[in-house]
Amino acid sequence: MSRARLVFWILRLLALLPLWLAHALGAAVGVVMGVIPNSLRRVAQVNIDACFPDWSTAARKRLVRQSLREGGKAVAELGALWLWPRERVLKLVREVRGGELVEQAVADGRGAIIAGPHLGAWELSGFYLASRWPMTSLYRPPRLTELEVAVRAARERGGATLVPTDAGGVRALFKALGRDELVGILPDQEPGLDSGAFAPFFGIAANTMVLLPRLAQKSGAPVLFVFAERLPWGRGYIFHLEAAPAGIDDPDTNVACAALNQGVEHCVRQAPAQYQWSYKRFKKRPEGQAKLY
Repeated sequence: MSRARLVFWILRLLALLPLWLAHALGAAVGVVMGVIPNSLRRVAQVNIDACFPDWSTAARKRLVRQSLREGGKAVAELGALWLWPRERVLKLVREVRGGELVEQAVADGRGAIIAGPHLGAWELSGFYLASRWPMTSLYRPPRLTELEVAVRAARERGGATLVPTDAGGVRALFKALGRDELVGILPDQEPGLDSGAFAPFFGIAANTMVLLPRLAQKSGAPVLFVFAERLPWGRGYIFHLEAAPAGIDDPDTNVACAALNQGVEHCVRQAPAQYQWSYKRFKKRPEGQAKLY
């Protein structure tokens, strides 16, 4: 059996479970990952040590363990988020905070740029918004190419239009904003060196995408940060929408990228255990600075 087929059947089995049980299984896997040596734990520890130097050693280690448990939940909940009926998934959103921001942006006829960091149930964020408003989202195909059809189907069934991370995809984003629609971007992925700029993230220089600030500057559309906070015991999610910090559309790339990272950081501080700390966010370093990983 191929890896892609194995992943698909695991997700199908997880989709048969109630959310609380899927989360419990994911958390159990995360507990194991927090005990045995592995690359996810190591990267999470490096990131958390660097981002929270004023915390005690015990507090940072506790956050590493918590983040691995939440990371296990993030994987386990994919069965529900990708395969449950559309209305059943939407019912998992127990509360929406800041929904008036996107409603106002649409009413103003400007559309909106939705920045959804890898925080909480990020797969739910685009699904929920696309179920209510026309939305075009940048899409990076999975490493297991055999899964691409299934992943696209799962993400587009909420109503989103997925476009690739290339020049054609960028043009599609501008066209969507021209139609006063929503566009979705993951703001905390490392871009290529030719499409990013270093800006502080938790006080550390991070290679940051310039695409989102340029979209905001050229389109005049507001930027809204979004994340779906995972509630304990599988009770569902709280959906957060927040206005971006001032300066995210500044013509000065350094100012705009700093504002972008400030927005991500503000979201992360509200639910730090649910951020994807095992991602090598600081893989690329400014010239002359030592590698972190």
